[in-house]
Amino acid sequence: MRKPVELVGLLLVAEGISGVIDHLWYQPIFGWVLNFVNRVVIPRIDFLAGYEIVANLAVAALGGLVLLASTGLTTAGANGSNDGVA
Repeated sequence: MRKPVELVGLLLVAEGISGVIDHLWYQPIFGWVLNFVNRVVIPRIDFLAGYEIVANLAVAALGGLVLLASTGLTTAGANGSNDGVA
């Protein structure tokens, strides 16, 4: 079973990629969920005007970092030690 942090990371990656697709073309699949950041959040932040693709890619990268961190924490906790030495 996935941890909630991993699900948040997956959602952010999916929203970022879907936002780029939606900005370049129309993306109708789960638009109310996957394009929330692209359609609601980004247009309300003035300094992101004109940088929508970069902002969506940043959301995807943030999701990737969350996934990476949660996976790293999971594997470190599975060993029983947190020092990184095998």
